[in-house]
This record gives sequence, C-alpha cells and structure tokens, in this order.
Amino acid sequence: MNPTETPNRCRLVLIAPKGATPQALAAALSGGDVASLILPQWDMDEAAFQAHAEAVVPGAQEAGVAAVIAGDMRIAMRARADGIHVETNKRDLADIVGKHQGKLIVGTGGATTRDDALELGETRPDYIFFGRFGYDLKPEPHPRNLKLGRWWAEMVALPCIVMGGSDMASLAEVAGTGADFVALSAAVFGEGVDPAGAVARANALLDEHAPRFEG
Repeated sequence: MNPTETPNRCRLVLIAPKGATPQALAAALSGGDVASLILPQWDMDEAAFQAHAEAVVPGAQEAGVAAVIAGDMRIAMRARADGIHVETNKRDLADIVGKHQGKLIVGTGGATTRDDALELGETRPDYIFFGRFGYDLKPEPHPRNLKLGRWWAEMVALPCIVMGGSDMASLAEVAGTGADFVALSAAVFGEGVDPAGAVARANALLDEHAPRFEG
C-alpha cells in the first residue's frame, strides 16, 4: 500500500518488463510507495496490449499508483489509464500535450542530448524520461542518463525520471542526481526476485539515501 503522505524525496517508478503478468505487477505495487507504473507494449499486438492494460490499470489505480501506457493513445483511453508516455518529435509531442494534458499525464523520453531534452521540454510535458525501456542490463545506471538527470534537475523545474540499473543499489546513485523519480524494472522483476520485497527495499534505500526536496 502507498503511504497517505507522499515522500518528500525521489520516488519510485516501475517499468513493466516484457512478459510481466498482472499478478507480478500487482505484487510489486503491494510492497510500498510507487509513484507510477509504465506499461510498454513490447511485442504484443494491439488486442493483447489492450487486454493487458485493462487487466493491470484498475489494480494500479486502486493501489494509488498512476498507470501510464507507453505509445498508444487509443489504448490509454480505452483502458482509462492515468497517462500516456510518448517518444516522438517536438511538433507531435506539442500536439499531444495540447489535446490531452489535464485529462492525462503526458510524459516523454528519447532525448540523448541536452539540446534534445530542452527542445522536448519546451512543449511542457508532465515529465521527461532519461533512459530506454529494457536497457537496464547492467548493475549500474547508464552514465549518460545520470549526467542528463543531474543537469536537468539543477537547471529545469520540469520533473524528470532517470532509469536505474539492474542492481537495486543503483537507485541511490540516481537519487543523488536530484531527479524527481528513479525508474526500475529488472531490479524488481528479475529472475528470482520477490517484487513486493524489492519495492519495500527500494523505498527503504530511498528513505536512507535520497536527499530531501525543499518545500
């Protein structure tokens, strides 16, 4: 269950990995505070992805977690998700923000340089994501994502999410950048990992190591 008070520090975002069942995702969300759960389509066709989203979204919302669909606006609307994550150009992102922000969380990613990030940020999405889904293959976060997250957190008020590594300890390094959110996937849903226990440990580590935000 999520706490009644939002932690005043970097919070956890979960990226559903390929093949994750609704049961595994629900188990993870039972382990402690999770700000949002992002559901990528992976290799599912439209019908399978919609069925998956419709199975996951209500449980996430009941747990107080924002359910975000990656890539497909129609499925986000049909599943009554809380948000949409898109990786596209500035013009198309601006159109999505203009049409849907206020009704849905609109987040974006795909920026690999400061200029790319600033250009996307000009459209005023709800967050920018530094990292790539499915690429948390090493224990440590990608150095580029850490650098971009630290720079963004220092220079821009818009929230950012930074992808952690496959080792749970990596979230402390991400939190140290000042990022608003750390994203984990393999560290929570990897083979032999208890998802609920992993989320509980993640929150304990953030409580211990993450700097507190002012205000």
